Amino acid sequence: MVGRDVGALGKHLALVGFMGAGKTTIGREVAARIGRPFVDTDEELERRHGPIARIFDERGEAEFRALEEVVVAETLEAREPALVALGGGAVLSEATRERLVRSTHVVHLLVDASAAWERVRDADRPLARDEDAFRRLFEERLEVYAAVRDGAASTVDDVLLSGLGVTIGADAGVRADAVVADSAVLALHPRDFDCPVYEVPSGEAAKRLDVVRGLWDALDVARGGSLLALGGGTTTDVAGFVAATYKRGLDWIAMPTTLVGQVDAAIGGKTGIDLEAGKNLAGAFHYPRAVVIEPGFLATLPPEERRAGMAEVVKTGLLADDRFWELDGEAMVRGCAAYKASVCLADPFEQTGRRAVLNLGHTFAHGLEAASGFELRHGDAVALGLLAALRLSGQPTDLIEDVLAPEPVAVDPHAAWEAMRRDKKNRDGRIRLVLLEAPGRPVFPAELPERDVRQELERLIA
Repeated sequence: MVGRDVGALGKHLALVGFMGAGKTTIGREVAARIGRPFVDTDEELERRHGPIARIFDERGEAEFRALEEVVVAETLEAREPALVALGGGAVLSEATRERLVRSTHVVHLLVDASAAWERVRDADRPLARDEDAFRRLFEERLEVYAAVRDGAASTVDDVLLSGLGVTIGADAGVRADAVVADSAVLALHPRDFDCPVYEVPSGEAAKRLDVVRGLWDALDVARGGSLLALGGGTTTDVAGFVAATYKRGLDWIAMPTTLVGQVDAAIGGKTGIDLEAGKNLAGAFHYPRAVVIEPGFLATLPPEERRAGMAEVVKTGLLADDRFWELDGEAMVRGCAAYKASVCLADPFEQTGRRAVLNLGHTFAHGLEAASGFELRHGDAVALGLLAALRLSGQPTDLIEDVLAPEPVAVDPHAAWEAMRRDKKNRDGRIRLVLLEAPGRPVFPAELPERDVRQELERLIA
């Protein structure tokens, strides 16, 4: 289930901005990362009608704009969501602006006027032949871009985050009709909300059916209303699940307060609760309308919670072939969140298999968590799961041992194995794993002899 208006899900992702903003360069990279066709409307126009400079010189700007409007209209009418880079003046057309509102998520690529001029001054652009006129036009266009945009960006990562409704920074006046919050977070970060607040326990205790039933009974939110989830990944899991099911669906906003939540759990629309038989066996895809990440919450994170969160950072770095774990604070969170956003935009509902790679190490982790009665922290279980996955992949495990230092856990091996056999990714009784050919090259589905998989599970158990 998708919220009523969530980023670029099911819609074109359009880049607008002044000439020299990098729409083509950034657009091509974003398109490659989310697996969408890339259309540069200037390039398409030139393919049909010849060089833009010649059209301006021989037929005038008015005729150029008419041709441009047709190209943009045909591009945006295509049913398959694409990454579309629009010419700098395309938004001057009222018809184009209306189409953008109807069928796209618009990101305004920001650029400084001086930087833009340096990039295009020697190019054959009809509106970049005089610097003073160029700067005047730059100022005139700012208001038009601001009027059509859903978000603003200056980098590939910023575009990806905007495409899934993720913002990083201080709370920008988030409002909701009710708040579901981790009781421990409220104690550490008291806030005045102008709506009812419903507290849930910390950790996996929040993801029980009795907690969900209590929220269903207590909530008094009209259809069309919204919930705000304030807490770690378990809070966003349960609040999102309640939002998906209460009155057949409410909008919701995720405000994750843990490292696990900010780099992984709160992003991507997966909601769910635990059953006695296993982790996350009841759930729904229900994307939050927005994910608001405030890095300041991490200042009060206990060391054991930060260590647990680092397991997801390392997992993401292995998948992306990027050493996110070496970055500090917001840069680390931004890199991980942008990677997950790219995978979710490429495969929002796990229909192509691309999103399944995010489960690297998680099949083992979920088995260990279930066998511990969910006493084992998710991140600690993921660290152990990564160790097993890399061993089965024939990859070195130094990184896991040096950065995460996981220790074997005392759980019932049979219970852990049975939980692994109930994993949602399995087919026809066969365990399907995510493995790694090399950093940045995940493999799914990987089916190995049961004896080898079980042997690696037992190596994780004290």
